[in-house]
Amino acid sequence: MTKGLLYKSTRGSLKEATSSEAIINGIAEDGGLYVPSCIPDLDPVLIPDFVNLNYSELAQIILPLFLTDFSSEEIKSCVEKAYDSKFDSPEIVPLTRAGDVFFLELYHGATAAFKDLALSILPHMLTIAAAKVNLRKNIVILTATSGDTGKAALESFAGVRGVKIIVFYPNNGVSLIQERQMTTQMGENTYICAIEGNFDDAQTGVKKIFNDAGFNRYLMENNLVLSSANSINIGRLIPQIVYYYYAYLQLVRQNEIENGQFINLLVPTGNFGNILAAYYAKKMGLPVQRLICASNENNILYDFINTGVYDKRRNLKLTMSPSMDILISSNLERLIYDIYGNDAENLKKLFEDLKSNGYFSIAEDIKEKIADFWAGYATETQTLEAIKKSWVEKSCLIDTHTAVGYHVYCEYREATNDRTKTVIAATASPFKFPASVLRAIDCNFDTYKDENEFQMLRILSDFTGCKIPGPLEVVANLKIRHNNICTVDEMQKFVLGSLGLRGY
Repeated sequence: MTKGLLYKSTRGSLKEATSSEAIINGIAEDGGLYVPSCIPDLDPVLIPDFVNLNYSELAQIILPLFLTDFSSEEIKSCVEKAYDSKFDSPEIVPLTRAGDVFFLELYHGATAAFKDLALSILPHMLTIAAAKVNLRKNIVILTATSGDTGKAALESFAGVRGVKIIVFYPNNGVSLIQERQMTTQMGENTYICAIEGNFDDAQTGVKKIFNDAGFNRYLMENNLVLSSANSINIGRLIPQIVYYYYAYLQLVRQNEIENGQFINLLVPTGNFGNILAAYYAKKMGLPVQRLICASNENNILYDFINTGVYDKRRNLKLTMSPSMDILISSNLERLIYDIYGNDAENLKKLFEDLKSNGYFSIAEDIKEKIADFWAGYATETQTLEAIKKSWVEKSCLIDTHTAVGYHVYCEYREATNDRTKTVIAATASPFKFPASVLRAIDCNFDTYKDENEFQMLRILSDFTGCKIPGPLEVVANLKIRHNNICTVDEMQKFVLGSLGLRGY
């Protein structure tokens, strides 16, 4: 079924792309996002054969279903280079039971966040893809980040020959540790800039650059081509499917479920990419009963799933879970395209409404197609309470994003009385947000609340007895190498300057 699987644009371009072309391009030429022409099947009957596979072996089964122009040898090379000793757990993504819930720990990579799982492999896929399409130009990775994508992408692409990477992030919109991870990044091919605005401004500015035909022609004339490391790039999204299958296999291996038994997947998300990967896994045949979407106070996805109305006419709130401080959830476009039966015209109308009026509403019969989703959200107070509850009752230390998920999980169980085994995507190390975690669990927090986040790393470790992840332990002492800031209107100018080009 997947032989020769191609990718098409959500905006209706008739020009299909191979997986290599889609990965290189990042965004389709008509401004749409690439989606598979079909979702490949992975028969759950085969799961018993996979139970004892390690993470890399499982990835070598799932990825070829989507990357049909890659040879098995090429995929094996990508996988083995990606999932190696840079991860501090031999399982890569261990599944930890804490009472009645299972946390899928996605933060054992080089930057202590879930983005490492996909961004560790993307540079290797990109290098092979470039050779396949005979690309003789240098690649410029252009990315906006709400906190974690930036560092994970910088870490993965630093020093890669023929690639430059430019990352924009919202000034005062990420944690101090997240910012310092980016601004201390080494590598002559890395460029980082804060923008005066929020993540949505950064993301919109990046998309505007991608869609500027004249600017892209100018880059081509200078032997350069744009690509992306955000989850708008299908090469970022596909590897995330692997860890949902791996979670299921671990449940079977640990005798928590029988093969074929349904589970729930709960994902804290802002840009909708991580839960879209879970949705694709479910469509492939993974036995998933309910996809639970967890939002923070920027609960636009909660409203959409419950009402069918996507309304961005609200103020973005800066919260203690900054990677979810998003009002324009890019990957929702892929879901809309799917539930509308791949109808690009209807999708374009909806997103024109969003651009013109600030909202869109899906038809009632279409809303029924997202019935497998359930959505909840956590306030700032509820997030702190969830961190404390997890620590006090389960001796499990979780970060602010995972805490949003844990609160929604408790809310879901109370509202539905559903006792299906549930896996929560634990998206970041609690040590990435030490001040918020300490505020939640230490009643003496006020005595040292004015300490900076780096000092709080040690305090949190001493208080809990948990070890600081290596990449975070050293970041305070690294030299700041990037100290740039610009307005949204100056983003293109910063790109040109980073590439050593004049205005076009």
